[in-house]
Amino acid sequence: MKYLALVCDGMGDYPVAQLGNKTPLEAAKTPSMDSLAQGGRVGLARTIPEGFTPASDVGNLAILGYDPRKFYCGRGVMEAANMGVKLGPDEVAFRCNLITGDGNKLVDYSAGQISSQESAALIHAVGEELGNDRIRFYPGIKYRHLMVVHDPAIKEDLLKTFCEPPHDVMGWKISEHLPKGPAAEFLVNLMNHAHDVLMRHEINQVRVDLGENPGNRIWLWGQGHAIAFPTFRELYGLTGSVISAVDLVNGLGMLAGLQIVKVPGATGYYDTNYLGKAEYALKALKDHDFVFVHVEAADEAGHNGHLREKIAAIENFDKLIVGTLVGELRRAKNFRILLIPDHLTAVEKRMHVPDPVPFLVYGKGIASNGVESYGESAAKAGGLFVEGAHTLLPQLMTQETL
Repeated sequence: MKYLALVCDGMGDYPVAQLGNKTPLEAAKTPSMDSLAQGGRVGLARTIPEGFTPASDVGNLAILGYDPRKFYCGRGVMEAANMGVKLGPDEVAFRCNLITGDGNKLVDYSAGQISSQESAALIHAVGEELGNDRIRFYPGIKYRHLMVVHDPAIKEDLLKTFCEPPHDVMGWKISEHLPKGPAAEFLVNLMNHAHDVLMRHEINQVRVDLGENPGNRIWLWGQGHAIAFPTFRELYGLTGSVISAVDLVNGLGMLAGLQIVKVPGATGYYDTNYLGKAEYALKALKDHDFVFVHVEAADEAGHNGHLREKIAAIENFDKLIVGTLVGELRRAKNFRILLIPDHLTAVEKRMHVPDPVPFLVYGKGIASNGVESYGESAAKAGGLFVEGAHTLLPQLMTQETL
């Protein structure tokens, strides 16, 4: 038996008046997912437990079969794992975005999708100015970077400080959404000092001259510390791999002991190599029992408020990922699929929301529950509700029928 988890990040949404009160998923042309829905079981699942921030680290952790209430370690820890940064027991890892601020307004959580080369130089400059024995900065991909703090005296304060994701506060006042809590002053001082460094950097001066959004601020959030994390094989006795262009998802895969498969042209944005991801997933299934395929584009479109791009991302996911995989796997017959978004990303609000998400399971031994299409309304009408999405994959892999 082969198993797949197919995750279209942020695919779920609320009804949009412009779409006749359909959601982007319901408005999109998705014949491949609708076909799976008709032959499988469709319902709603809670990927974000009560009390947790609706974020990709929480949602993908649950989809991979880990209960966030037991194994949540923070986005920064997943980013660190992906970068090969080993965290000591007294260290706290933060996600460090390069963002664009215009005065007191957060304009762009990704600094105009800044290139990795430019952003690495900017983060290096910040590290030269702010880094020391206590604080280390690591460049990542595009706007996504890492800061690690080694200071036992403030570790617990850092973990208790509330830090908002920048993609949830675009267009809002920076001063109203800075870190809050026992280590807030420490973190805000770092962010302000970095702003001074970045404002005078020549890369940002050139970006402004070219009419591009500069990476003129850092935004610290998603902090966490290392915890004992059982591997996927220890939990389920299966081998597997992860296909994603997103650092935190690859980092989660590394923590779970899964093989990370790099796909040429996978960007984590609208132009990602959808077909390549499907083709590499089929290759990975030859050597592994399980493949986790993650696509970020719909989530990015949601945060940008790009309705047409979100629908296009969903349709590309349906045609090039789902259609390609199922077209090949149906010949083998001995497979099961879990298809699900990690959370809803409301395109009109441009932010994540914690509502339950539509999911479907399909494959050998799984009988239809009579739902004719894959979407939020159809999933609700199907009457199947799973309180903890972390139970879906274990059920898929251990039971004869669902």
